[in-house]
Amino acid sequence: MSTRTSSSLTGHATSMEPRKPTTRTVAQRKVYGKRRTNAPRAVFDQKSPARTKLASADMDDTVEALQTKLAKVSIKDEPVPEQQKSDTTAQAQEVEQEATTSEPTNTSSENSSPEAPPHTQKPYETMVEVRICNQLGKKTSAKTQQQKEDITATEMRTPRKKKTNLTTRRSSGFVHDTKVNAYVRPILNEALSSIASQSIQRFSTWASRSATMFHVAKLAEGSYGEVYKLHLRDEASRPPVSKSKLARLRAYGDGVFKVVPLCAQRGPRSKKFTSVAEIVSEVKMLKYLDPIPGFARFREIHVVQGRFPESFQSAWDHYKETKDDCWNPDPSSKKAYPDTQLWAIIEMDDAGCELEKFSWSSIFQIYDIFWGVAMALARAEEYAMFEHRDLHLGNVCIRSTRPDGNMEPPIELDIARQSSLSGFGYSCLETTIIDYSLSRADLRLADLPDDPEGVVEIASSDLDKRQIFDAVGQDEDEALLRDTYRYMRATLYTGVPTETEKSPDVPGIWAEYAPRTNLVWLLFLLKNLLKNRKAEPAQHTSKPERKALAACSPNRALMSPQSNGKTIKAKEISAEGDLLRKRQAKDIQSRVSQLEQTLEDRLKSVLDLLDLENGHEDMCCAADLVAYAMDSQWLDEQDFF
Repeated sequence: MSTRTSSSLTGHATSMEPRKPTTRTVAQRKVYGKRRTNAPRAVFDQKSPARTKLASADMDDTVEALQTKLAKVSIKDEPVPEQQKSDTTAQAQEVEQEATTSEPTNTSSENSSPEAPPHTQKPYETMVEVRICNQLGKKTSAKTQQQKEDITATEMRTPRKKKTNLTTRRSSGFVHDTKVNAYVRPILNEALSSIASQSIQRFSTWASRSATMFHVAKLAEGSYGEVYKLHLRDEASRPPVSKSKLARLRAYGDGVFKVVPLCAQRGPRSKKFTSVAEIVSEVKMLKYLDPIPGFARFREIHVVQGRFPESFQSAWDHYKETKDDCWNPDPSSKKAYPDTQLWAIIEMDDAGCELEKFSWSSIFQIYDIFWGVAMALARAEEYAMFEHRDLHLGNVCIRSTRPDGNMEPPIELDIARQSSLSGFGYSCLETTIIDYSLSRADLRLADLPDDPEGVVEIASSDLDKRQIFDAVGQDEDEALLRDTYRYMRATLYTGVPTETEKSPDVPGIWAEYAPRTNLVWLLFLLKNLLKNRKAEPAQHTSKPERKALAACSPNRALMSPQSNGKTIKAKEISAEGDLLRKRQAKDIQSRVSQLEQTLEDRLKSVLDLLDLENGHEDMCCAADLVAYAMDSQWLDEQDFF
């Protein structure tokens, strides 16, 4: 792994104008490490139900209309009701006169017959007489053909009118404001599905697509917005579905939705929330870093407008009642958010529990969490020249790789069965880095065939515009976090983290690459992991001795000497087995304790390497730290590659 410094990459320190996604694609680059299978597509990335209904409705309406109009011109040999006799007879006489002019012989002979008195004739008999006339049949066929041609021409025009009406109904879930859609078009261009990229959607319509199948719960909140999670409802509270659809929903898993209010296009809220450019930058990084193990899996980006729907508002209310860290304004408050509020909703895979909400206790957990984050950063540095710049405990998620999802520390027997010598992976905890709203990365875009290197677009955020460098923490942990922000800024501006005296802002400097900021955040992470661990629960490696429930029976003294000898021998074998198990348990406990001390010493050595004043002078990025760990056999190559 090569070491990169900011001085060698100043040529990339200018941001470029975003390009249309139709003309450029992300260049494929080598990714170190193994990744799970591709993330399930977005839960809302399905064919539009309204669009499917539109096709069937057009077909049904066209067939019915054609059948109805053709029925009006067909000739039916049915009796005429009594009240229509006079009208039918008059029409028949007119047709009869035409027939007489053309065919006098046949017609006169039939009509002048004295054996057919007028009172016995049926009304439809004259119709039969007309139909056997050849010339009249030709005229009738010509008229019918002309009517069919008129109907065909009419039918060709009719569906267009109906389709317009149905299109209006189908798109009722979209916002048809041209100016507002143009304002968020850069975000819509990053969407993967045709529905999400088409237009802004109404918040209520967007949420209603999953209301019957998923339950919404609020997970966390921050200055950017809030995070919600969708759980698949149990069988009793959801409508019945086919086995194939249920399998797809289960494969989809629990989705996480980051709901971010957007700045208004103009007016007092034009600088209050997150800008469109910042969302675009974050989404581009999500999509670009998606292949890297240890980074969040991107699913979709949506833009919606309106107030929180009932499912999301209920989740917000429940969080307010049960949690003590709810500081964001109530979404139902019109003073906080107008009825036309725009929201960007980033849909991702569920990465597990936030580290700040997890109680770690074992050194094996600390070892896996720290090196999992460090290796993820090293991969991202090599892949995209990435800096996170906001790697507090809330932006690291952990989940268990055990089949049952158990996140408890490993027991001694589990540790003894491990074959890896590095000590990494014993806790079965998997780490994921999330939230790139303050991050920086090189997005290499594929260009024309004669330019294989492509074009680099820099995604970054100007952190000087955010009020994060002057805050003072209220306790020791928060003070360390606020100091870390200042150490990071000093690293970028001067190259020396401890020179925290704020210098004047330099426009465009946050687009530069200074990977040592990743080491500043790794030091912050390791200090928190070692300082705030909980007491490890006691473990038992051997079964407790069984006690007799009652005194031995006196009949045992009457046993034969031979059986008594067998009993004594069995007791001796059992005692030897117990002694052997105790020795094995002590040996396992001794090896585990020795390994725990080894891991502890390694992490303390990392503290010395990353020390801001007296650390290793050649340690410039996370990739350097991981390479050092491999050389020192703290990590195996298979842990990284």
